[in-house]
Amino acid sequence: MCYYHPSKMPLFLYLVLLVFELHCAPPNTSEGKVTTCHSSQQNATLYKMSSINADFAFNLYRRFTMETPDQNILFSPVSISAALSMLSIGACSSTQTQILEILGFNLTDTTITEIQQGFQHLICSLNFPKKELELQMGNALFIGKQMKPSPKFLDDVKNLYETEVFSTNFSNVSAAQKAVNSHVEKKTKGKVVGLIQDLKPNTIMVLVSYIHFKAQWANPFDPTKTEEGSNFLVDKTTTVQVPMMHQTEQYYHLVDTELNCTVLQMDYSKNALALFVLPKEGQMEWVEGAMSSKTLKKWNRLLQKGWIDLFVPKFSISSTYDLGAILLKMGIQDAFADNADFSDLTEDNGLKLSKAAHKAVLHIGEKGSEVVAVPEVRFLDQAEITLLHPIIQLDRSFLLLILEKNTRSILFLGKVVDPMKM
Repeated sequence: MCYYHPSKMPLFLYLVLLVFELHCAPPNTSEGKVTTCHSSQQNATLYKMSSINADFAFNLYRRFTMETPDQNILFSPVSISAALSMLSIGACSSTQTQILEILGFNLTDTTITEIQQGFQHLICSLNFPKKELELQMGNALFIGKQMKPSPKFLDDVKNLYETEVFSTNFSNVSAAQKAVNSHVEKKTKGKVVGLIQDLKPNTIMVLVSYIHFKAQWANPFDPTKTEEGSNFLVDKTTTVQVPMMHQTEQYYHLVDTELNCTVLQMDYSKNALALFVLPKEGQMEWVEGAMSSKTLKKWNRLLQKGWIDLFVPKFSISSTYDLGAILLKMGIQDAFADNADFSDLTEDNGLKLSKAAHKAVLHIGEKGSEVVAVPEVRFLDQAEITLLHPIIQLDRSFLLLILEKNTRSILFLGKVVDPMKM
């Protein structure tokens, strides 16, 4: 039941979404409890969720292109969707409605209970231990000692979203920052350090969402075939030198004549895949504007397997966003306003969202592991054979999607404009 309490003093809630993706080392043995994802209607639920989440991902992507034109883009749609949905559990009235509608849910067709159960199935499926794939999605709530959170809210975020909850003394700002940053550093394996630097004394809750992903290519590249100093066209007047990986292998691919782009699917060794989308020169904006869940379904239907002479840059990129400003423009306004209604989260007056930060890091390399045994048959040296195959060369701006196969969730979505710009 939602009750609204008038604001007396602004109390701040931080939403920190950070993601870390890397495939430069072999995955460790899965730790923690083994969860079983029960599902009679789970497949139908996940199929519906994947389409809604994909359309939100592309809408958010287009916002990023408006905010940072001609720059690298990288974010994790599924972690942002899950964190906002989790936050909506504590929201009421228009505060809750705005969050869920921006995520793409039609509340006349889908009940809030169905939405929360859908995310529960999704997170459970993503976190289920898999050999040769390290994928962990999680959330953490740091709650001020003076705050009185709703017991139902705490139960829901723990049971539905596998959230860890920590009691935190926010009156000691430096200690609170250290507690949050230490947790973040641990969960991202030391790759994100000192994320929060401007915690406000009247903060009473920090929500952290993260996703960690490590995987090896199903067909690793031979490092001896990587050519240093290959040209990559950033724009009409700028070229940078990049290490260019090369192999001849069978891949699913297609040429989309409607969108004027080439699509290449590269599988990871287990349960994940990467889609590289290379628009024809001058067609990037056309492709970006047309991307949707229907586009992904069309590609999935039309992709055909065949031999490809493939050139992919080796690169690392990262992106950091003030997600709050973008969410405001997309329509999530009440959550940031003085009249925000989070009365299902706490009876404390005046709670509002003050900041939503998002950070993502990506590394694309040859193998995913130096200890992987790579069969020599994968590396073809014969020039006369190579010349017979179609060539796909990612030597100009391209889009990149990383998806989990079982749920069809977009783990990462981005655009590589300059692979040498971290």
